[in-house]
Amino acid sequence: MSELTGRKTLSDQDLRRIARLSQKRSSRSRLHRSLPLLALLIPGLVFVAIFHYLPMFGLVIGFEKYDIFLGANPIDAIFKSPWVGLKNWTDLWIKSKFRQAIINTFIISALKVGICFPLGIILALMINEVRSNIAKKTLQTVMYLPHFISWVVVGALFMNIMGTTGIVNQVIVALGGETQKFFMDNRWFRFLLVLTSEWKETGWNTIVYLAAMAGIDPELYEAATIDRANRFQQILHVTLPGIASTVVMMLILRLGGIMDAGFSQILVMYNSTVYKSGDIIGTYIYREGIGKFNWSQGTIVGMFNSLINMLLLLGGNWLSRRLTDRSIW
Repeated sequence: MSELTGRKTLSDQDLRRIARLSQKRSSRSRLHRSLPLLALLIPGLVFVAIFHYLPMFGLVIGFEKYDIFLGANPIDAIFKSPWVGLKNWTDLWIKSKFRQAIINTFIISALKVGICFPLGIILALMINEVRSNIAKKTLQTVMYLPHFISWVVVGALFMNIMGTTGIVNQVIVALGGETQKFFMDNRWFRFLLVLTSEWKETGWNTIVYLAAMAGIDPELYEAATIDRANRFQQILHVTLPGIASTVVMMLILRLGGIMDAGFSQILVMYNSTVYKSGDIIGTYIYREGIGKFNWSQGTIVGMFNSLINMLLLLGGNWLSRRLTDRSIW
């Protein structure tokens, strides 16, 4: 008893110091154990630094009257080109073609998100309801294949099908109608973009949802069956809530790329007669910045495009967290 009373009790400050030291030792121990895994990150970090962050130095071109011939090489020309500040942006914004490209980008992206995004979920639900594994795998393979076809091939295919001499126009003429120039008519061009995008990408988009459905506990379906829920009710009350977080994540990622609107697709399929309805920011940059060697305006448009994408991604994540308590971060 005397030995216990003779010992010095530790103060709260000493206890906190011991806790901090223990936490540091634990952190160092975890770091030491994780070193092999962290080393695997190095190639990826180097790749991102070289090909994603280092090229951002070129954004300075957007604030210059860049002339590639002012220097011995393109990088040297950056330092020798005159600084003009925001003049490139003000000159760009007064152009009606650029404003139209922004409007087209939002309209086409909204159509694709509003039609193609739900269609991928519906298609995944339909595939999930197929009971035969052979039939299910066959359907999946058939619907995935268009994703691996180049947009050049897809464009040529649909031009043959829906061109002025294609099978669609042959049917229209046979029924007493007039030949439609689908690829040269502003009334039809956006419809073609959505149609070809659905045909090519919808099957591929089902992969993530089918994987999420596979992770749903089978006991939930058994409980629903005991409660006499039919297949539609099981989809509504078991399957959809089970993949809700995946749907939210995919929607947020889709919003982050809404300013793309399908550059490769449109570049292959459009022409000067449908600029009014089909010219987007990406094709405008390609035509004005690269085609006409207007590097400065092309750079400033690309930066504007990236900033809008970032704001949409952050806004979509915030809105999802507020409304559904689900978000990416």
